[in-house]
Amino acid sequence: MKNCDLICFNIGELVTVAGENAPRLREKMGHLEFVKNAAIAVVDGCIVGIGTEEDVLKNWKSEYMLDAKGCLVTPGFVDPHTHPVFAGSRENEFAMRVAGKTYLEIAEAGGGIRNSVKRFQQSSKEELRPVVLGYLNRFLKLGTTTIEAKSGYGLSTAAELLSLELLEELKEEVALDIIPTFLGAHDIPAEFRENPKEYVRILQEEMIPAVAERKLAKYCDIFCEKGVFELEDSRKILETAREYGFLLKLHADELSPLGGAELAASLKAVSADHLVAISDQGIKDMAEAGVVAVLLPATTFFLGSCKYAPARKMVEAGVPVALATDFNPGSCMTQSMPLVLTIACLYLRLSIEEVFVATTINSACAIGMEKEVGSLMVGKKADFVLWNASHYSYLPYHFGDNLVRIVVKAGKVVVDNG
Repeated sequence: MKNCDLICFNIGELVTVAGENAPRLREKMGHLEFVKNAAIAVVDGCIVGIGTEEDVLKNWKSEYMLDAKGCLVTPGFVDPHTHPVFAGSRENEFAMRVAGKTYLEIAEAGGGIRNSVKRFQQSSKEELRPVVLGYLNRFLKLGTTTIEAKSGYGLSTAAELLSLELLEELKEEVALDIIPTFLGAHDIPAEFRENPKEYVRILQEEMIPAVAERKLAKYCDIFCEKGVFELEDSRKILETAREYGFLLKLHADELSPLGGAELAASLKAVSADHLVAISDQGIKDMAEAGVVAVLLPATTFFLGSCKYAPARKMVEAGVPVALATDFNPGSCMTQSMPLVLTIACLYLRLSIEEVFVATTINSACAIGMEKEVGSLMVGKKADFVLWNASHYSYLPYHFGDNLVRIVVKAGKVVVDNG
C-alpha cells in the first residue's frame, strides 16, 4: 500500500467525464462517465488513484482523509471566456435596458465598453488589485477552478499591459488556473472613431509586439463585428498576432452574421465565441476546422434577447461546443457556471449530460488545457468539487443558489463551506 497526500472517500456519485483528452462531439457529448461509492487519491496535486472506494483504499493510504459524506463530486468547472479585469460597475445600464433602451442607445449615451474603458484608465493597479482578486476568488467559491481571462478595458498599450500584468501577478495570490488572453481589439477607442485604421496600426505595430515581448498572454482575441472590427481588419490583426506566436480566438457573429465563424475556421482559431448569428456555412466551416464554439447563453439571457446561439444545430453538425459565463460588467455580471448549466438546458436545448461536458472537457479544449483539467483521470490535476447534492442533474435543477460544499484545487482544499 502506497502513501498519498489526500484521499477523498465516501463519494456517493463521482462524475469523471473520463475519456480522450479531446472535444466530445455529437452523441459523445451526451455521455458522462461516473462511479458510485467512489474515492480519489492525490499525490503532488495530481490524481494517482480513482475508482470505487474499495479499489482505491486497497492501494493507497493517507493521513489526510476527506470525507465526501455521500455527496456528488465533479471536475472543477473550466470557464473559457471571462473579462474579470475592470473597474466599477454598470448597474445603471441594466436599469436603462429594463426601461427599454437598446444596446446601441446605451452606448450612444456614454455606456457600454467605453464606459468601462474610461473607468479602467482612471484606476491604478493598486486600486484594481483587490477588486479583481475578489472577482477571481468568487469563481472558486462557485466551483470553477480554471478560467480564461481577457484584457480589453484598457485600449491603449500602457493600459492593456497593466491589465495583463495584474493578471500575471494575481496568479500567485489565487488558487485558480488563469489562462490570459490579449483583447486590445475589444472596441475602437473614442479618440480613433474617425480614424479606426490608425488604431488597427497601433494594435499591429505596438500593442501585439509589446504583449508578446513580455509573454503576458497565450491567446489574442478580437471583437469581430459590424461597426467594430470587420472582416478585413480582423484578419490583419489576427494574422499579425499569429506571427508573434499567439493562438487565436474571436468574438464572432454575436449581433450579425458577418462571417466571423468562417474567418475563425480559415485562420484555424482555437475558438470562436458567442455565435448567436452564425450562418449555416459558418457551422460547416467550424466543424471541418475543429474550431471550438464557446457559447455564452447567460449573456443572451441578461441582455433580454430571445435569440440564442443554435447549439443543437452545432452539436449535430459535429462542432465542438463549450460553455462559458462571459463574466463582464456590462452584459453578463455573473461568475456562476451552475447558472449557465440551467440556462443552457432551457434555452440552448442541450441535455444535462451535454452541459456538463461543455463546461468541463470541451471548455478545457477551448483554452488548450485538456491534458491537465476538464476530467478526473489518473495523471490529471486533482481539481474537483464536492456539492450539496447527490446526483449531477440536481445542479441545473436547483438554480440560483450556491451548492458548493468543498472545492479542491491541485489536491488542496481551497473552499470549505462546511
